[in-house]
Amino acid sequence: MDQVDRHMSATRRRFFTTAASGLGAVALASVLREESDAAETSRTPSGPLASKLPDFAPQAKACIFLFMGGGPSQMDLFDPKPTLMKMHGQPLPPSMIDKERFAFIKKDTAFVMGSPRRFRQHGESGMELSDLIPNIARHADDIALIRSMHSDAFNHAPAELMMMCGVPVVGQPTFGAWLTYGLGSESANLPAYVVLQHGTPTAAGTQNWSNGFLQASYQGVVFRRLGEPVLFLNNPPGVSRQMQRRSLDTLSQLNRIRRLETLDSEIDDRIANYELAFRMQTAAPDLIDLSQESSRCLTAYGVNRTNEREKAFSTNCLLSRRLVERGVRFVNIFSDAGAVGWDHHIKINEGLVKNCRIVDQPVAALLTDLKQRGLLDTTLVVWASEFGRTPLAENNDKEETNTGRDHHPRAFSLWMAGAGVKGGVTFGKTDEFGWDITRDPVHVNDFHATLLHLFGLEHTRLTHRFKGRDFRLTDVAGRVVKEILNT
Repeated sequence: MDQVDRHMSATRRRFFTTAASGLGAVALASVLREESDAAETSRTPSGPLASKLPDFAPQAKACIFLFMGGGPSQMDLFDPKPTLMKMHGQPLPPSMIDKERFAFIKKDTAFVMGSPRRFRQHGESGMELSDLIPNIARHADDIALIRSMHSDAFNHAPAELMMMCGVPVVGQPTFGAWLTYGLGSESANLPAYVVLQHGTPTAAGTQNWSNGFLQASYQGVVFRRLGEPVLFLNNPPGVSRQMQRRSLDTLSQLNRIRRLETLDSEIDDRIANYELAFRMQTAAPDLIDLSQESSRCLTAYGVNRTNEREKAFSTNCLLSRRLVERGVRFVNIFSDAGAVGWDHHIKINEGLVKNCRIVDQPVAALLTDLKQRGLLDTTLVVWASEFGRTPLAENNDKEETNTGRDHHPRAFSLWMAGAGVKGGVTFGKTDEFGWDITRDPVHVNDFHATLLHLFGLEHTRLTHRFKGRDFRLTDVAGRVVKEILNT
């Protein structure tokens, strides 16, 4: 392109895009009038979070994803292995572990560790579940239990990223971000993607709710259960809502002018986030006002429990129901329930009893509450973690050896309920030790493809071009596990 062509191109571009003249001024004035009229009355999101059509009819409208950080032991909770008790204290056949990588176990002196838990059948389906989760077990006929999950990572941070992002790499969008990118939001006054935390921080930290290379509007927003739901959301003393509205309108005008000058799409996110924060000042305090709930409801969730860790998780479960009622698309509860979360390298029996006491009652109450309100038909509830635990006892020469289990990504369990999930199904099978999968393996990418399918999204079509390549949540893999779905 020569100098004359460049000058003419720049002149045309300036005419169409600047706010000071031409069509830019007309467009800016129109946008500002529309936003001013709708600022206080909007009931549907606009901008990056505007609602989008799915690829086909969805079963799910919302998801509550319960993430048990650390790796709960599947053979103590979901996948009974009587052989482990029979072989307690004996080594596994060398052929099974010769080429295996462990985080901490020493192969030469490793031996089998049996589980003291009692399993029994529940519901019409006869699903076998541990005595540690009696309340959840009463929902066996609502649950699809997958015993054949496997992952690519055996350390916490990359494995968490694998479960949340589809790949064990920093800087990728999480499932909640992809879902919001694909479908937008149904709430004008609350974020589409909310994060509730409980216990110690997860290994991957804020990367577990990152927007990655997607727009900032799609990242998870962390809510607190007490005080201000979001820090610095409320106005400082002396600043009225009317004053803030005028300031925000002025700031929006400046941002719009800059947007038309630079064509920088990130400014759209900035404007949208400012407006959402303004609306949240009214919606968020109402959200955490649990005085609106009946005493029976509060008791069912365990919000009145005296133990602070138990009460905190109970409150998060109740808040998750209140969030989806208000149109929030994706609620992520991260629970590292104890001092070491579910990462029981030592004192596993003691740790599991404590952690299950924290989560069993409120999770069961959440399922009951959603079902009674007719919300379970459209709300997907997921219980998952980054991996499971080994059938071998840990023997790392530290204190309290041989009382816990090491990380095990080769075969672990998770469950789902609601929104098109076939209840009472136990899918996949592991060998008699719980070491390897023997039937119907489900990779994390398959799991994500299945979740997206329930939301009416074809996982191979949900892509975003970044640095010259089309990325997707399921990377280059993923199949929908239709055996656990109603359709």
